[in-house]
Formats: sequence, structure tokens, C-alpha cells
Amino acid sequence: MLYREIAETYKKIEGTTKRLEMTDYLVELLKKTPVDIIDKVAYLTQGKLYADYVGIELGLAEKLTIKAVTQATGIAEKRVNEMLRKFGDLGAAVEEALKNKKQMRLFSFESEELTVEKVYENFEKIAKSEGSGSQEKKIKLLVELLNLATPLEAKYIVRTVEGKLRLGIADMTILDALSIAFGESKEMRKIVERAYNIHPDLGFIAKKLAKEGIEGVKNIKIQIGIPIRAMLAERLPSLEEILEKMGGKAAFEYKYDGMRIQAHVGKNGTKLYSRRLENLTSQFPDVVSAINEAFQGEDGIFDGEAVPVDVNTGELLPFQMVSHRRGRKYGIEKMIEEIPVVLFLFDILYLNGEDMTTKPYEERRKALEKWIKRTPRVQLAHRIVSEDMNEIKKFFNKAIEDGCEGLVAKNIGEESIYRAGAREFLWIKYKRDYKVEMADTTDLVVVGAFSGKGRRKGTYGALLMAAYNPEKDRFETVCKLGSGFTDEQLAALPKMFEEYKIEKKHPRVWSELEADYWFVPKIVMEVVGAEITLSPTHTCARDIVEKGSGLAIRFPRFTGRWRDDKSPEEATTTGELVEMYRNQIKKVKE
Repeated sequence: MLYREIAETYKKIEGTTKRLEMTDYLVELLKKTPVDIIDKVAYLTQGKLYADYVGIELGLAEKLTIKAVTQATGIAEKRVNEMLRKFGDLGAAVEEALKNKKQMRLFSFESEELTVEKVYENFEKIAKSEGSGSQEKKIKLLVELLNLATPLEAKYIVRTVEGKLRLGIADMTILDALSIAFGESKEMRKIVERAYNIHPDLGFIAKKLAKEGIEGVKNIKIQIGIPIRAMLAERLPSLEEILEKMGGKAAFEYKYDGMRIQAHVGKNGTKLYSRRLENLTSQFPDVVSAINEAFQGEDGIFDGEAVPVDVNTGELLPFQMVSHRRGRKYGIEKMIEEIPVVLFLFDILYLNGEDMTTKPYEERRKALEKWIKRTPRVQLAHRIVSEDMNEIKKFFNKAIEDGCEGLVAKNIGEESIYRAGAREFLWIKYKRDYKVEMADTTDLVVVGAFSGKGRRKGTYGALLMAAYNPEKDRFETVCKLGSGFTDEQLAALPKMFEEYKIEKKHPRVWSELEADYWFVPKIVMEVVGAEITLSPTHTCARDIVEKGSGLAIRFPRFTGRWRDDKSPEEATTTGELVEMYRNQIKKVKE
């Protein structure tokens, strides 16, 4: 298959902001893709080479990419940098350079045409190249592709190797396209999405669907070593409403302020994954040893929270402490000694060859209690099952006293299965201080920025923040964030967001404000404010509470917590903000 067919599709997708049109273009591409490479096309459309949990990333440093561009085009590095500043996108700069460089036609049009297989093969070699001479090898592999590429192909090749494809397509859009292309209709989407939730690998799903149809996808099972997308909790403003929603009785577990970890224990070893499906095994060898000691079965998959503890007092410490251990390759032993963690398990998804996600919550909890031996480093989430409001409130207060964020209420009925990848009212979180004032924090996504003035000249004066609307699969603005930053943080913002900067508003962002800079929705930040108000300016939950109005966070402030453990789609939702607003109104009336 020729790579230009992919490049032409990407160009069409970039030319629209309508999700249905994007899906149609993808369907067209997928239908004409040979089955044996459809997994590669799916990965490339994600801007990847493999599923996230594999842990191999393509991203090539901008300096190395520029060196490859200069070698392929003959244009001086200084000129390439000038074009980069002009376009703000190295891919667009390369496309323009090849258009204007007449001699490049000798390379682009008189040699063999570039295939998907060739592009993927070179990308794979670039990603896996390590050790002495690896930089030169990576440059050589990229130069080879650019010499064969047309200007349009070169644009997307460069964007892909930099990790900046930026098509505005989410995984869910690709799932829609796959369902339509091979699953007979979009109605098959639920089956395809269920498979993706327990085996989050779009290339694998695409190939299975193309080869075996919907029946093949139905047969996809949970596997040790393949992370499952986490189940998430909804939010309600009061314990009374939570208990009513749960039918008058529920399980209440501590909501720990730690790092969500999914542990896979099997014959081939133990692996740990984050909520975003990153492989954390090498960063937490102490947790690996602890779960191996605690689990008394043959193989299992567990959902839990790794919480840092004070080595002197045994008290639970805040999330920021354990986050210091993420991404480290060196000094792990010292960090284990300084910041030990306890793994609090609250669910079991797979046990001794059996899928547990289809079992009710109480059955899963009993399995945890049977197969997990409590140790100093592995515990079960502290919980009660109650219908007594006084007992529940006391338990909540004790959770706060013990250093937790609050409680998670869990349905105990027969319907209480583990819904991988879903956010439903089977689980409901309740955090401290739901009052008239907005005392609860929110996790918002940065989608744009405004130029700084006065003391902030040269950096950003404020960031444009958005909540996530899962029904519309878009990000809706809710505030401008300019408070809570240190001078050092403010100065670092432009560099921090440089790789996410785009020329125009992202297709998945709904904003009526015109920001000075636009970003790919990627970075999640924890924000607190004074209250939530109706807003004629912001688009969050527009027309839901009041016709013509959205919701805004008044006097927002950055708490200092970067939520790099959360994907943009796991940010606070518009529905959660609506519930928080309605709770404020209810409190005022009382």
C-alpha cells in the first residue's frame, strides 16, 4: 500500500473539524487497506508504532529531525530553523521546503514510491535504535524516507517521528471507523469498544476485525500482561444523594490519594501498569516484590492505589511524593528507601484463568480477601457496607483523618460488574468539603494561552482551561487560569507547552474565546476556585443549566499539582461540573 494514500487521508482529516467527516475519511482508508498491514495503518493514524503498554515510543528529538531535513533537502540548518519559526510546525516547513526545492523532484518523483511498509519499517528501526552511533543511524533512516517522499508525505513523516501528528482524532473515532468499516455498522461499536477496553491495542483490534469480523472481536479475552482500561467513578455532591442513587445501601471504600496501579501477576513474571497503560514495572520493584508475596494464587490482575507513607510515622503522604518515582531510571533503590509505598488493592479483574470483570462487586471483594495475604506493603482498601448515614459520615471523617481524599461508594447489587473503560454510577466518589464555596478540586485540560503583560511579558499571562465532555468527545472551556503559579513555573510555561503548540484551535476544542496560542489537549492540571457560576462566555455545559449559558470557575487557582497520571479524557467532566453547580444552588436555598 502506498504511503501517499495515508497522507492524502490525513490531509482531508486536517481540513475538517467535523467528527463525522473525519470518521468517513477513516472508513474509506480502512476499507482499502490490505488486511496484513491494517494494524500498521491503525498505529500510524494514532501517531504510534505499538500500543501504549508496549512502552516503545517513536519520538525523535527536534534537533535530530532538523539535521535529517537538512541532509535530505540540502537546505542549511539555519534556514530550516527560520522556516520552523515561520510555520510553527516542522512538518509544514518541510512540506514547503520540498515544494520550493526543484531539485528534490529528482528524489521524490524519479525513485520508487514510498509504501506504508517501508515507512513503518524505518520508523520501527528509529524507535529501537540504541547505543553508540544510534543518533546517526536514526538520522540516516529518516533521510532515506524523506528522499523518497513527496512534500505531503514528508510533512506527515516528520510530524510522526516527532510525536506531533496532531490530526485531532481520538481512539474512539478510530473505533467508530473500524466498527463501520468491518463491523457492518456503528451499532457494533459496543462490541468493539468492549474488546478495546480489555485489550487496548487498536492495531490488534483492527487486524482481528478485518480478518475475523465481529465474531473474532467477541472472542477477545483478558490476558495477563495486557492492561485493562480502568473503570472510573462518577461524582455526586452529598452522601445522602449517593446512598439514594445506590438504592439505600452500598459499600464505601477509602479514596486514597495515590497512584492508580494495575498489577498483573503470572507465570512469566509480574508487571505494573498506570491508569494511562504505561508500564511502571521497572520504577516500582518494591511493589512487584510486595504483590508477589501477598498473592496466594496462580495468576491474577489487580486494581489498586500505590500510596506513599512516612517512614517515620507510618502516615499516608500526598500523591506528589509517589509521583517523584515515575519515569526514573536511576536512583530507584534510594527512592524506595526514602519514599516507600503501600499498595491498597480494591478490585480483582482476573483470577486463576477466570475473567472476574463480569462478576458482581461483592464476589470480587470476597476473592480479594481470600487470595491476598495482608502484609506491611499490601493491604485491601479499608471499607464498610452500610445503609446508616451516621455510620457512613463517621467513616468519611475517619478517611479524611487518615489522609485520604474521601470515599468511593460502590454498588453491591448483581449489576455491579467491573465496567472497564467506563465512568458510571456503579462507583461514585465523594471528596471532602462540598459546600457553597468550591472547595473541591477539578482536573482541567490546557487548550490555549494568552500572552502575558507587565511582569509576565514574555510568558503566558493565563492558560485557557477546559473540562471534558465524554458524550461529545470534546473539551469545553471553563476558565482562564492565571493564579497559583510561582515565578519559576510561569517562566517555564512557554517551553513546557512548545511541543503541544498548534496554529489553530484543535478540532476537539469548543471555545468562543480567541486565545493567543492554541495547544493540543494533552496537559492536565489540578485547579480549585471560589465557586462555579453561569457564564455567557465559556462553553462548558452550554445550555444544560440555563439556555445560552455555560459554566465557569470563578477565581481559579493552580494547586501546584500537574496531573500527568491522567489522560485528557480522564479530566473532570462537564457532567461533574453541572452536579457541583447544582449542589451549590441547593446549599444556597437551604
